[in-house]
Amino acid sequence: MAGGNLTVVMEFILLGFSDLPNLQGILFAIFLVIYLSILIGNSLLIFLIKTDSGLQTPMYFFLGNFSFLEICYTSVTLPRMLADLWTQKRTISFLACAVQTCFFFILGVAECLLLAVMAYDRYVAICKPLYYPLIMNHNVCVQLVIASWMIGVPVLIEQTYQIFSLNFCGPNKINHIFCDAPPLFKLACGDTYKIEVSVHVVAQLFILTPFLLILASYVKIITTILKLPSTSGRSKAYSTCFSHLMVVCLFYGSGSTVYFQPKSGHSAGSVKVFALFYTTVTPMFNPLIYSLRNKDVVTALSKLLPK
Repeated sequence: MAGGNLTVVMEFILLGFSDLPNLQGILFAIFLVIYLSILIGNSLLIFLIKTDSGLQTPMYFFLGNFSFLEICYTSVTLPRMLADLWTQKRTISFLACAVQTCFFFILGVAECLLLAVMAYDRYVAICKPLYYPLIMNHNVCVQLVIASWMIGVPVLIEQTYQIFSLNFCGPNKINHIFCDAPPLFKLACGDTYKIEVSVHVVAQLFILTPFLLILASYVKIITTILKLPSTSGRSKAYSTCFSHLMVVCLFYGSGSTVYFQPKSGHSAGSVKVFALFYTTVTPMFNPLIYSLRNKDVVTALSKLLPK
């Protein structure tokens, strides 16, 4: 309590899957397997890229960083979800909720930007092959990765500060599986319109802009591929892009449904499902998509297995 009858929220309750009381044990087992799969699959991909001489190219350098980012991104939400399913407590402190939201924003934006960088890499490789070693040299690759991780940090910290500067005077039940802006706005007291608009504008900037860059890259790539004289050349070019396109479609398809769908189209159940999709399903399938569709990765894996 803080003076008079004003209640100040000191902690939140993440409802998660509390509406499925009989499935808590099964859900815990499922998400534990998913989390371990994400950790093992992406770690194995990073190991292969670091150790195999045939994978020392810019494309795999970005892929290794993307796999590491997937591990970090998933670790922001899944361990907490597992703990809630195991203990049934579901409470999260105000500060822990703010920290989770901030890292979720930062890593989500980094993923969008890194996907755009990977599309640019494919664009240069296919559309400007003679200049590829010059344009995508190691220093440029490192700078692009650092920029992807860091460029949104100041803005997103400010966004998080604005969200958690709102008055939360009860109720304190977040009908979601982790702390995120849309369900938090529903709990805030007073007018949240300006901050909601600000969050939406930032989302447009850091989510939609990379997507448009990816789209522009692939328009150029497809145009160039169609001009290639040989069928084998076209097939090889398509093969190098297909895995990246699948990951982009999975990530953006589910994420845009949550953040760009009108409020009237939101239901708590659908938001949870789509949130699970871009925070767990995409990171889980990432190693499989790149391994099964990529001969270089399969070759590197086959060298490792006999050992």
